Amino acid sequence: MKLTFAALVLALAATPAWAAEPSTGTPVENRSAHAFNIRDLAMMDRVSDAQLSPDGRYAAFSVRSTDYAANKGVNAIYVLDLSERDSGRNGPAKVLAKGSSARWSVDGHSLYYVAPADGVAQLWRLDLGEGKNGLSLQTLSTPTQISHGILDLGDYKLSPDGKSALLSYGVFTDCADLACTKERIDGAAQGKASGKVYDKLFIRHWDTWADGRRNQLFIARFDVDGKLPVEPALLSRDIDGDIPSKPDGDNNEFSFSPDGQTVYFDVRIAGNSEAWSTNFDVYAVPADGSAVPRNLTAENRAWDASPLASPDGKTLYYLAMKAVGSESDRFAIMALDLASGQKREVDPDWDRSPGSLSISADGKTLYATADDNGQRPLFAIDTASGKVAKLTGEGNVGSFSLAGKRLLLAHDDLRHPADIYTLDASHADGTGRSMKQVTHFNAAQLKVAKLGEYEFFNYKGWNDESVQGYVVKPVDYKRGRKYPVAFIIHGGPQSPSGNTWGYRWNPQTYAGQGFAVVAVNFHGTPGFGQKFVDSIANDWGGKPLDDLKAGWRAALNKYTFLDANRACALGASYGGYMVYWIAGVWNQPWKCFVAHDGVFDTREMYYDTEELWSEEDGYGGTQYEHPENYEKFNPINHVKDWRVPMLVVHSGNDFRIPITQGLAAFTALQRRGIPSQLLTFPDENHWVLKPQNSVQWHETVNAWLKKWTAKDAPAVP
Repeated sequence: MKLTFAALVLALAATPAWAAEPSTGTPVENRSAHAFNIRDLAMMDRVSDAQLSPDGRYAAFSVRSTDYAANKGVNAIYVLDLSERDSGRNGPAKVLAKGSSARWSVDGHSLYYVAPADGVAQLWRLDLGEGKNGLSLQTLSTPTQISHGILDLGDYKLSPDGKSALLSYGVFTDCADLACTKERIDGAAQGKASGKVYDKLFIRHWDTWADGRRNQLFIARFDVDGKLPVEPALLSRDIDGDIPSKPDGDNNEFSFSPDGQTVYFDVRIAGNSEAWSTNFDVYAVPADGSAVPRNLTAENRAWDASPLASPDGKTLYYLAMKAVGSESDRFAIMALDLASGQKREVDPDWDRSPGSLSISADGKTLYATADDNGQRPLFAIDTASGKVAKLTGEGNVGSFSLAGKRLLLAHDDLRHPADIYTLDASHADGTGRSMKQVTHFNAAQLKVAKLGEYEFFNYKGWNDESVQGYVVKPVDYKRGRKYPVAFIIHGGPQSPSGNTWGYRWNPQTYAGQGFAVVAVNFHGTPGFGQKFVDSIANDWGGKPLDDLKAGWRAALNKYTFLDANRACALGASYGGYMVYWIAGVWNQPWKCFVAHDGVFDTREMYYDTEELWSEEDGYGGTQYEHPENYEKFNPINHVKDWRVPMLVVHSGNDFRIPITQGLAAFTALQRRGIPSQLLTFPDENHWVLKPQNSVQWHETVNAWLKKWTAKDAPAVP
């Protein structure tokens, strides 16, 4: 059922926890106590991108608010004085109403950021004047446009001395300048013929059709007025690849040497194998562009990433996988001696896979986050010994930066959306007790929006190995009562159900509707050791299913408030695949299913998707060489055993798992005569991102769950 917008507004306005502004349908804040709902989630401020000033006194960060009527998010930039003199007394100052990717100037007196000018993304600078006791955050100057390129700026990074900047633009690599690319784009837009001929993959990626452009790395030097030339200098000459990578790479994929004379970046050479290769390499190139880039990791055919030079410039740290063709292997931290060329693994005894690296001023400590037993803490890694220390406790560190011993974090958990925290690295004990919260966005909203309590538990899963799960109690839980259950199956399969706040598949939205939530971190989930991740190779429907069955039993035995007779299973991506799989092989416990962007036919998926390496890694090779592997756990082969009502959600711009998978599953359900609905968004990709679409998604899913878990619900055959 696809509600019209007018009908949706009326439905929401009729719900006590909702109110809507009549002319726009924009949700109006409910100031009375109520169970957490999708309005609360959709309208929350989203805090991210924590950036500490060079002297450690000021925090800059991004806050995304929701313009519901315009159906989009709006990014603003805030600055907070962290000094004891201010101690957050004045609260964060909104210094820019629109902008993103804020970075401090070398002297800490200005912020660079990205914002549009005449519809083209450009680099800007906001100068923060000196007040009596520091930066003046209340009286602001007019921002200065720094770049004037004719193409959208993709990403950037300032040089250590602040005199130049790395810039990423999407260009046709056979063009001599940016103007050539712009002319070609404009020419194609004006042409009447719409056909496109391809002779290699990718044809499309994530949600975008390939048009031949590549993200390329440029450098430009600031002039005496602090502005950049229209035409920067190309550094990535002869590189057939994207810097940063598509679809979601960032500026952690390129960096300067401390003296600014060398630039390091990682890239996958596309050639004809881009769609099935994960062979990223780390390159070095002179910052003046006097030579072509040089491959520093050619011997490793697996993934090398995130280069970061030591403060003395003698060592290059980077991340490296060992398994060729894998995207889920453990990232080891590598150290390359730039003089001798010798490489060593810094952390061979740490069985975790860190994210992008930062380094202390003395070069003795690296900092990185990593999935760890359902949490994502921040860790410190000794560069000499490889000893690892956990700095934060439970929850998720979404971003961080450091200056001296002070760390600035964006931190969240299952009951708290992200806020900004500070931490003294020298006193961090891994419990989180030494973290200091310095912002309180959404505090007023959360004061009246009631949330469910959560608890992690462990049980024996496949082969009696320990597996983790969690339960969220429904809002207003009362001992002795039974509650319907939303059994959420995570995606990936390497995307954990962790202790984090999310804006898709947030368990609190179900708890607010009166459901208990159960989630399981089955075999294949990161954060429990690489052996645990690797165990599901060529077994996507095996060990994870055993863990889900055992987790459901364990949860029912431990939490007596779970109503085993009123439960629905739901999941997205790999979780959607698993819903299709259990619909045929484990449908007995369930009153309904929700499958979002799932794989219905593993055989056809190999030829439908764009990133073939994921399928080949998961199934032990190509479909045509190993067809039996793709059939072993193929949901389409068990449609005859389907019986449980199912809501299928699939969107038109999802190229990771194309919409034909969802349409086929819905066709199977309808032909079988099984109660079913299809919800589709022609303008969304693998995720549902637009605010009004997100509201419709949640309302449709909640209505489906309630229909089939009601005490008077129709009987399931």
